[in-house]
Amino acid sequence: MLGAAHAFETFGHLAPCGLCLKERDAYWLALTIAAFGVAVDLTPLGPRWTPLVSAVIGLAFLASAGLAAYHAGVEWKWWPGPASCSGGATQVTAGDLEALLRGAKMAPPSCDRAPFVFIGLSMAGWNAAVSACLVALSAVAAARRPAA
Repeated sequence: MLGAAHAFETFGHLAPCGLCLKERDAYWLALTIAAFGVAVDLTPLGPRWTPLVSAVIGLAFLASAGLAAYHAGVEWKWWPGPASCSGGATQVTAGDLEALLRGAKMAPPSCDRAPFVFIGLSMAGWNAAVSACLVALSAVAAARRPAA
């Protein structure tokens, strides 16, 4: 998912909003925990820790699914988004353009507008669906008994 998000940003020129960036944090956390899990798995005690590591990764994906579902709800106008990245339409003025030419930073896009929709789901919606599947896979991995 991180690769897809960065590809859409880099090649599709879709700038991430504030919620999009927060959604990525859960994947970075899961990746870090997974790296720890691989390192621990190489030790003699590794297999005993695998279910716990899988469960913690599942919690990271659960947080991702929740935040992504919240973000999708903001995009569908089911509830208000955070004031920091949701708002009404803004009007660009000549002063804004002049400030940009002088090197001012552009504000990130609004969280309440989906820049890309595929088969009826925004990127946040797809993230919620994929994260929910990853929660299920993590739960299956956590429930497995380590090989003796």
